[in-house]
Amino acid sequence: MPDVRLASPQGKWILLTTVLGSSMALLDSTVVNVALPRIGQDLGASLAALQWTVNAYLVTLAGLILLGGSLGDRYGRRKIFVLGVVWFASASLLCGLAPTSVVLIAARALQGIGGALLTPGSLALIQASFHPDDRSRAVGFWSGFGGIGAAVGPFLGGWLVTGPGWRWVFLLNVPLALLCVPVALRHVPESADRRAHGRFDVLGAALGALALALVTYALIEARSGTLAVALTGVAGLAAGVAFVRVERHRPDPMLPPDIFASRQFTAVNLVTLCVYAAFGGFFFLTALQLQVVAGYSPLAAGTALLPTTALMLLFSSRSGALADRTGPRLPLTVGPLLCAAAMLLMLRVGPHADYVTDVLPALLVMGAGMVTLVAPLTATVLASVDASRAGLASGINNAAARAAGLLAVAALPLLTGMGPEAYRSAAAFDSSFDRAMPICAGVLVLASALAFTLVRRPAPGCRHPECRTHGNVTSPPLEGERRG
Repeated sequence: MPDVRLASPQGKWILLTTVLGSSMALLDSTVVNVALPRIGQDLGASLAALQWTVNAYLVTLAGLILLGGSLGDRYGRRKIFVLGVVWFASASLLCGLAPTSVVLIAARALQGIGGALLTPGSLALIQASFHPDDRSRAVGFWSGFGGIGAAVGPFLGGWLVTGPGWRWVFLLNVPLALLCVPVALRHVPESADRRAHGRFDVLGAALGALALALVTYALIEARSGTLAVALTGVAGLAAGVAFVRVERHRPDPMLPPDIFASRQFTAVNLVTLCVYAAFGGFFFLTALQLQVVAGYSPLAAGTALLPTTALMLLFSSRSGALADRTGPRLPLTVGPLLCAAAMLLMLRVGPHADYVTDVLPALLVMGAGMVTLVAPLTATVLASVDASRAGLASGINNAAARAAGLLAVAALPLLTGMGPEAYRSAAAFDSSFDRAMPICAGVLVLASALAFTLVRRPAPGCRHPECRTHGNVTSPPLEGERRG
C-alpha cells in the first residue's frame, strides 16, 4: 500500500513534480492558439500550416494517450513520466528553433507523443504514491494547480509573443523540464502494476493515430479538390475501419469495444464529441479573430480569454456537487445551450470590438456553460462503467474530446470557405468567423438534444470524480484507477 503523506516533505516534492509535468502539457494546449498569427507571419505559413500547428500535436496525443498510461503501469510510472517530460521538452526545443513551418509541424507531432506519456503519468504517480487517506486531497491540489496553469496559459502566451517572441512559447518548457526531472528522480518512488500483462496494443494505437492524421489531412487540404486528397480521406476511413476490427479481435485491446455496451457511456461520449468539437473550433478561431479582426495584441487577446477558465476554476467543484443532487441530464442539457448562446454572442466581435461590451459578455456566458457541463460530464462517464474500468473510461473520454477538437480545427475553415491566406485579411476572416460560430452553436444544440434524450441518472453508490477543480478548456479532466 502506498504510504506517502501529503504533509511530508516527500509528499510536497511529489506534488510539485506532477504539477510541473502536467502544467507543461496544459500550458501548451492553451498558449499556442494565441501565438498562431505571429507564427504565420514569421514563417510565411498558410492557414493550413497554422491548422497543422495545432492538429499535429493533437493527432499523436489523442491517438497514443491510452497507450501511454498502459506503458507506465507496465514499465514503471516514474520512468515513463520522466521519459515523457524529457521527450516533450526536447520536442519543445525543436519547436522553438524551427526554421520553417514544416519543421514546426513535425516537432509538434513529436510533442504530442511526449504529452501522451506524461499526461496520464502525472495523475498515476499521485494515485500510486500517496496514502489512501491523503490521495483525494493530493489529486485536488494537482487538478487545482493544473487549472491555474491552464488559466494563466493564454495570458502568458500573449506576453511571450508580444515580448520575447513566439518561440518562447515552446522554449519555456525546457527550464520547466530541467527542474521537474531531477526532482522526480530524487523524490518520487517508482511504482508499477503487477497485474499488467499481455501485449501492448501498438497496432491499435498506430491505426487510430493514422486514421486521425489521414482524415485531418483530407479535411485541411480538401480545398484543392485533387484526387490525392480524396484518396487520403478514403485511406483515413479505411484505417478507422481497420482500427475497429483490430480492437474487436485483440485479447488485450487498447480500446475494448465491450465498454460501449453501456448505453450511458456511449451517450456521454457522443455528447463529448459534439461539445469539444465546438470548443476546439471556438478557441482556435477566437484567438485569431481577436487579433486579425479586432486588432488586439497577442497579450490583450490572451488576457481576454481569462474569464472562461477563471469561472471554471472557481465554480467547477460546486457544479459537480449540484449535479450529484439533480442528476446529470439537466446540466448536460443546459450547459451546451449556454455555450451555444455564447458563440452567437461572439458575432458581435468585429473590427475594433470593445472588450467590455462585445467580448466579455460572450466569454462569461461561455464560462458559465462550461462550468455547468464539464464536471457532470466527467462524473457521468465514471458512473456509467464498473468502478474497475473508471480509469479506462476517463482516458477514452479524454481522447475523444481531443480527437473532436482536432477534427473541428480541420473542418471549420473548409466549411466556412476560408482561403489559404484568410488570416491575413481582416474582412475575409471576419466573414468566415461569422459563418463558423453558428455552426459551432448548432453542434452544441445537438449535444444538448443528445443529453436530454439519452442521459439518465446513474445508479447510487457509483464512482465519483476525484478531480473536482479544473480549468482546462480543451479536454475533460483525467481520472485514474483507485489504488488501495
